[in-house]
Amino acid sequence: MGGGTPAYGTSKAALNALTVMLAAELRRDRVLVNAVCPGWVATDMGGPGGRPVAEGAASVVWGVTLPDDGPTGGFFRDGRRVPW
Repeated sequence: MGGGTPAYGTSKAALNALTVMLAAELRRDRVLVNAVCPGWVATDMGGPGGRPVAEGAASVVWGVTLPDDGPTGGFFRDGRRVPW
């Protein structure tokens, strides 16, 4: 939540808040809800210099293949919780 573009930071904070809210709402139904950041990925949109697409995709694959007792309500990159 440092400097930079306010709209970007605000949208990310809103996404993380929605993640926490949905996780709480769906916990009783045993539905896991997490936000996953692939990091800066070298794509047409991300531009050169980012990490390989496979590394960014691995974060997403980790999130969608969590076991039933996996974490919920968090923000993750590379399988590790990221503070926000």
